Amino acid sequence: MASKSPAKPANGSTPDILPRPDFHFTGEVGRTYQDSDPAQFPQPVQPPKGAPNIVLILLDDVGFGQFSTFGGGVPSPTMDRLAKEGVRFNCFHTTALCSPTRAALITGRNHHSTSFAGITEVATGYDGYCCVLPKDCGTVGEVLRQNGYMTAWVGKNHNTPTWETSAAGPFDRWANGLGFDYFYGFNAGDMNHWNPLLFENRDLVPASDDPDYHLTEDLADKAVAWVRKVKAIAPDKPFFLYVAPGATHAPHQAPKEWIDRFKGQFDMGWDAYREQTLERQKKLGVVPKETKLTERSKGLPAWEGLNADQKRLYARMMEVFAGYGAQVDDAMGRVVDAVKALPDADNTLIIYIAGDNGSSAEGGLEGSLNENMFFNGFPEKWQDNLKAIDELGGPKHFNHFPSSWAHAMNTPFQWTKQVASHFGGTRNPMIISWPDRIKDKGGLREQFLHTIDIVPTLYELCGVTAPRELNGVPQKPIEGISFAFALDDADAPTRRRTQYFELGCNRGLYHDGWMASAPSFAPWEAVRDENWNPDNAVWELYKLDGDFSQAVDLAAENPDKLRELQDLWWVEAAKYNVLPLDWRAGIRMNAELMGRPSLVGKRSSVTYHEGMVGLPDAACLPMLNKSWKISAEVDLPDDHAEGMIVTQGGSEGGYGLYLKDGRPTFVYNYLGQERPTFAAEEPLPAGDHRLEVEFDYDGGGMGKGGKVTVKADGKKVAQGRLERTVPVQFSICEGLDVGMDNGSAVDWTYQLPFAFTGRIDRVDVEIRP
Repeated sequence: MASKSPAKPANGSTPDILPRPDFHFTGEVGRTYQDSDPAQFPQPVQPPKGAPNIVLILLDDVGFGQFSTFGGGVPSPTMDRLAKEGVRFNCFHTTALCSPTRAALITGRNHHSTSFAGITEVATGYDGYCCVLPKDCGTVGEVLRQNGYMTAWVGKNHNTPTWETSAAGPFDRWANGLGFDYFYGFNAGDMNHWNPLLFENRDLVPASDDPDYHLTEDLADKAVAWVRKVKAIAPDKPFFLYVAPGATHAPHQAPKEWIDRFKGQFDMGWDAYREQTLERQKKLGVVPKETKLTERSKGLPAWEGLNADQKRLYARMMEVFAGYGAQVDDAMGRVVDAVKALPDADNTLIIYIAGDNGSSAEGGLEGSLNENMFFNGFPEKWQDNLKAIDELGGPKHFNHFPSSWAHAMNTPFQWTKQVASHFGGTRNPMIISWPDRIKDKGGLREQFLHTIDIVPTLYELCGVTAPRELNGVPQKPIEGISFAFALDDADAPTRRRTQYFELGCNRGLYHDGWMASAPSFAPWEAVRDENWNPDNAVWELYKLDGDFSQAVDLAAENPDKLRELQDLWWVEAAKYNVLPLDWRAGIRMNAELMGRPSLVGKRSSVTYHEGMVGLPDAACLPMLNKSWKISAEVDLPDDHAEGMIVTQGGSEGGYGLYLKDGRPTFVYNYLGQERPTFAAEEPLPAGDHRLEVEFDYDGGGMGKGGKVTVKADGKKVAQGRLERTVPVQFSICEGLDVGMDNGSAVDWTYQLPFAFTGRIDRVDVEIRP
């Protein structure tokens, strides 16, 4: 076999084949050390001379007009501070959804090229859609790590296939396997901020016993601790710190003191907010003076058409959201403070991206107490949500504001998250600070950029070559374009001529200053027409020079230009694995129906033991839309034993079998809407017992009801019916626990972690069609 050519630096930079060859002693070797050349050790890889530290901050579900630095109503002093010493970018674009943007961000390739056409929970088996990050799309973390950087990822990881997130691995697509030496965070799209399921590297983190615990503050603490630690140990090595807090993604959960700061500040409603925000944006100069406010997106109600109770509820939901957002910017300020206290602070490149997509409309037209209702295909009613107005933001609810507030957060643009055809879904604020390099402090940059441009920019600024081979795998070319030139020259022309957009069949194409847009589905539409035809979609056309906000549709006046861009979209789609188009919605959340890989395989039964905690849904037997049976063998110390025996899910949906005051109890959490409970009348005495819960499904489709029977030692102790069951997924971010309830509570009748006071010998779960 022919040997590989040695790695060679490109343009005088780092090797383009990684890893570097193993060290070999090249001196003379005699019979003993006395007649040999002096020994040598392999030396640690040295980063390029002058390579900066890097802090990459990525917030979640943020609109262009959300934070005050870009004219919004949520204060963002950390962004303000960085903007004054760095530059702001007002034409930076994402993919309209979290996992795709994050895959593009860490690889420099388009999201379909990385197989992330959607979130991991809706993966299908096509090249652009399977959500398995290809080995030929190496990450910036891995490349920098092999070029002398210390690397850490703190916060959200939504780029590991759901079927690979259990303790059985494999772990090569966890954050540690993607080039990050340290990870602290969660492997999911959403996370409960009061009772999260977290991992430190590959280890499940025990639940905090701090009564004031909040995830945002915890993530900031861990980021600060890591950077201080590694720079104390290796002060001459640069670091790459990727911080991805879960805010401001649902659930909108924040401490009451943060929420209360905004009391009454949004009583004017979403329409007035949009008008006020655009005026602030013009004064700040982050949008051109001639920018027009786009019309309210189709299907969204006017504020003045609401009744007094709706206004009161929705204003409070926005107050919660504002507190949530203000808190995360403050927490990121603590990370920035820690970095700026380091000796080489001025040689630190900080990239602060306000959102992986536009603000989220997934709360539906009437707002939500439980976002999992949306993913199961059910809208909520504001009348029900009003009853919980004083609990919003707290641990009992997985709440989300109405779609119209999301639209307002995206001022001055049309549409929201998921709608990749318009800038409301894809244009996000970005701020870059680098005291040693940036001279135009407080400047504005208007070049058209995309998420995939971050990686090649970092490589250029760090003096690193994008490898053509990484860990033995030839690499796809980087599809982004470096914008390092823009740090020095505000007037430099845009180098990106073309960029396609696609998410759930909402399509767009930018080309030489024009934007063609085809919105096809609104994010608040849980059910979609399976007979929809992409050829019948109505395309719009915008000339961005003079129309910053996509307010004036020129399709009728320029049919030839529109046709040119439509045809080019299909060319780009074929080039980057966008095809085949897939517009299915909620049904894709069901892994069993989609046929996604599963550790369960064809098994119809499984046995768990005490200590099984945080097992992801994807590794559990599929219990939805079928009959099942749970059996548990336990040993009780007395007749007052209590605690969770087995539970799956959490506050947003699931079930639990537990003892309370010695009585066997089964609860079924139907998407937070109701919790039918079946409990024995008498406690069990001390000793060994066998508990059983059997569910006999009615059949006839998804989400139907059935009969519940609870037995103790073969004797029926409780029974009844579930009139409806969860059709698509129990929960968004929680799994199965034996012996305790880790994460959020599936029921509110006990205190977490509700550890079982007896012994659990085994828990068996069986399913049948």
